Amino acid sequence: MDMKTDRYLYVTPDGFANLVLSVAGGVLTEVSFVKDEAREGLPKAIACHDVPEYARAVNEARESGKGEDAISLAVKWLDIYFAGGRPDFLPPYELRNVTPFRQQVMDLLLAIPYGQTVTYGELAKKLAEANGRERMSAQAAGQAVGWNPIGIMIPCHRVLGAGGRLTGYAGGIANKKALLRLENAGSFEAGCNALDMHVPGA
Repeated sequence: MDMKTDRYLYVTPDGFANLVLSVAGGVLTEVSFVKDEAREGLPKAIACHDVPEYARAVNEARESGKGEDAISLAVKWLDIYFAGGRPDFLPPYELRNVTPFRQQVMDLLLAIPYGQTVTYGELAKKLAEANGRERMSAQAAGQAVGWNPIGIMIPCHRVLGAGGRLTGYAGGIANKKALLRLENAGSFEAGCNALDMHVPGA
């Protein structure tokens, strides 16, 4: 029997699309930008068709007094982040249908420091080394990055194309650019910062 999933709207600051937060079994299972909001022209308070009618305003989680549950911790994390801070915690989350390869990629994403970026090629090189392979395609790494269901918190927006190009972001290139600017990620359209990353379990 599938667990009931509750979905919430998180209203972001100007310059970003709003977010959908999904919670099931007491853990966060999704953080994603609401698609087509600008095109639909719907008020931020109700977002768009991606959010079910029973979705509750995220302020309800702030004011419910139920303690530090997954949704209130997610809201706290996002409030800190969008205010320009660097949260030192993660809400409880679950990566559903995660394969060992995807888990390796998610671990690498979590290792990318705030305000820095890597390329898909750099990720692929680290993954090849960790798995004892001579090489791995950047496309394979990119597909796993694109699978990431916990956007922003698992920072797939910090992965760029070759030469620092802004490519491949499920939340939309405009949101990716806005997130990198929020983090002052440098001249991300001109180049990247190579990181000495370690794949856990390697």
